[in-house]
Amino acid sequence: MGDEGRWLIIEANDGKFYGTGGSWKRSGEWVGYGSLSEDDVSLDAALAAAHQWAAKYDVPTIWVQLAP
Repeated sequence: MGDEGRWLIIEANDGKFYGTGGSWKRSGEWVGYGSLSEDDVSLDAALAAAHQWAAKYDVPTIWVQLAP
């Protein structure tokens, strides 16, 4: 979706779960998401952190990719 949409994805890699995303603030300013290392340790932790960010920035879907 790039810079035009709201998106968030969690990708598995070597036993870690990395989240990235992008959305828009109400002011119209773009905001990006990059997971923190403490949230990368498990899928549950990655989803919990991603869910909080997605709720704050109106991202309707979190995509999860467990295999390339």
